Amino acid sequence: MIINQSLAFIVRLVLAKILFPEEFGLVGMATVFIGLVQVLNDLGMGSALIQRKSESLSNSHFHTAFWTGVVWSIFLYVLIWIVVAPLASSFYSEPVLMQLIPVLSLGILSSPINLIHKAQLTKAMNFKKMAYIENIASLVAGIVSIVLAIAGAGVWSLAFNSVASIIIAVPLYFRATQWTPRASWNLDAFREIFGFGVYTTGTNVVNYLIGNFDYLVIGRLLDSHALGIYTFAFILTDTFRTRLMSIINKVMYPVYGEKQTQHESLKRYYLTTVNYNSILVFPIMLFMILLGDQFVVGVFGNKWEAAVQPLAILAFAVMIHMMVNSNTSLIRGMGKPKLEFTLQIVKSLIFIPTLYLGIHLNGIIGAAWAVVINKVLAVIIAQYTFNSLLMIKISTKEFMQAVKAPWLAAIISFAIVSLLRLAINNFPLSTLILFGSYGTVIWFLMREEIKKQISFLRS
Repeated sequence: MIINQSLAFIVRLVLAKILFPEEFGLVGMATVFIGLVQVLNDLGMGSALIQRKSESLSNSHFHTAFWTGVVWSIFLYVLIWIVVAPLASSFYSEPVLMQLIPVLSLGILSSPINLIHKAQLTKAMNFKKMAYIENIASLVAGIVSIVLAIAGAGVWSLAFNSVASIIIAVPLYFRATQWTPRASWNLDAFREIFGFGVYTTGTNVVNYLIGNFDYLVIGRLLDSHALGIYTFAFILTDTFRTRLMSIINKVMYPVYGEKQTQHESLKRYYLTTVNYNSILVFPIMLFMILLGDQFVVGVFGNKWEAAVQPLAILAFAVMIHMMVNSNTSLIRGMGKPKLEFTLQIVKSLIFIPTLYLGIHLNGIIGAAWAVVINKVLAVIIAQYTFNSLLMIKISTKEFMQAVKAPWLAAIISFAIVSLLRLAINNFPLSTLILFGSYGTVIWFLMREEIKKQISFLRS
């Protein structure tokens, strides 16, 4: 899975080297409108199939989910073609969106076909097959996208990369599961999976609005160049975090579902997940904060220089977000999608006006600081949820103890590299010392734990 996500991430960086901010901005504009429809695509049925215990699932659940998804996706695609594309084109005053959006939306037609296969493989925790499929699809799509960009396809190379990997995966998933749909649809099965999925879908819609409101407003109030700069900063920070979290959360969600009544086990798994996720992400974000200026200009050129400041701010926001990165999967895995939905509504009521004000006052820099503020509030809300609304009680002391190692390592590494840059402004040396000092502190604080993990992996 790490290979798959890294491939996708690297392809976006290569495309950023070849293309221009305006072209990334156009895709960002289109994605805002398409994405809102995409989160409605599976109606939460995939999550419902994974969360339900195996003994309460039958073949009728899978066949019903498949045909419901196919019919629904066709309806959504027609809606995008007829309504969404003209609306987006008019909203941003960009005629090219009329052609770009229908192409970017092709994945909507194929994603429900992959839905059942993904649910079956995830439930069986067969991540090896899923990784194999996604790796092949991402690699082929990425290579072709880069070739198209070099050939001068511009924004269409980005569009192809967004869609092709989903379509390429379709025959591979059928081969992996050997599952084929039958002409069967059951009303009771639909009610069971949709009853859970409706709240999950609601949560996904709210999450989408929270995650893309900045794109919407920046594209409207500023221009495609500013949105392209902001999108690039997001790719290097929050998108990186999202891709890594998708790996961990895919693994942990079925685990949380199976152990939903074992509260001490859930607490242990959750705190361990937060700790290890933070350990992995923090050094990358520190690199963006401390050395992002040299990295961006040196690798991608002066055309992306305006991304340096929002990049550093968003990297700090990601570090804060790591303290709550798995809590929604935990809540959903415990069978409480309604609570998850309610919490996301509360967050959106805070986030959307804050973000609009930040963009209105200070453009993309204001947007980045608004993201930081709302990440802090998300941590506070999560702690309240654990201690007041769930059976899992995680005190502030327990939580801080769990994330002590990555935060101490980050603070010490930040201080060392900041002092070094005042004396010797050497990019390769600073990079080496940053990762070296961070790893050394982590080893010192977690030596015995790391040894146990290595021993376990060897066995």
